[in-house]
Amino acid sequence: MAHPKRRTSKSKKRMRRSHHALGEKFVSTCPHCSETILSHRVCPSCGYYNGRVVVKTAEEA
Repeated sequence: MAHPKRRTSKSKKRMRRSHHALGEKFVSTCPHCSETILSHRVCPSCGYYNGRVVVKTAEEA
């Protein structure tokens, strides 16, 4: 098995991990009720996804 010859310094380790940060979330608007929602998720207010009802909300029940 391969073993490192030298210990990785703090700066080298942190430079390598600089790309591991979380990015911003992508927010869009629901075409049915115009609420802001996360992309590729069912709208929590109306229950629509991709132009059709997927989840029944408390208002419809």
